[in-house]
Amino acid sequence: MTKLKQVIFWDFDGVLMNSNPVRDLGFQRVLQDFPEEQVALLMDFHQKNGGLSRYVKFRYFFETIRKESLSDEKLKHYTDRFSEIMLGLLLDQSLLIDETVNFVKNNANHLKMHIVSGSDGNELRTICKALQLTDFFISINGSPTPKKQLVHDILTQYKYDPKDCFLIGDSHNDYEAAEVNGIDFFGFGNSKIEALSTFKFAL
Repeated sequence: MTKLKQVIFWDFDGVLMNSNPVRDLGFQRVLQDFPEEQVALLMDFHQKNGGLSRYVKFRYFFETIRKESLSDEKLKHYTDRFSEIMLGLLLDQSLLIDETVNFVKNNANHLKMHIVSGSDGNELRTICKALQLTDFFISINGSPTPKKQLVHDILTQYKYDPKDCFLIGDSHNDYEAAEVNGIDFFGFGNSKIEALSTFKFAL
């Protein structure tokens, strides 16, 4: 196996958990009372931008697709409803991706690992605690802070050398978060994203 770097930033959805179909369902349920064609446009944006947070996606739906203002209070209403649905569906061990989760469990004692996700941070920490993943990670981080900023903040807080770090993700937004912070990227689970990898790595 290729010699490992010391620090791994993990995306969550589609990398540690097969949760993307559930996320799709969440948007469809929350927006079920809106016109189907508008929801279809949102789903297209959502699926093309897997690493972006629900906060960005709901704003896109209302401000760009529907061309109406969205107050912070109204945004919170939709994101809270989305989170309720997610917590009802994602506390499920069977959704974990064995290949990556087993790697995490087997290497947590000698590698420094963080989760950086577009999913809501509080929701993500609840899921990880329920599925007994929390102790394998130094930190578990999510939205509303953008992923690019999450990576930057961790690099700064823990004084990591970017040369010792890489990010594992399944979306172009993951690649961009790695690139802008000067760390390597390893694409997972998607041939187009795998082609963007700047680091050779074997799970």
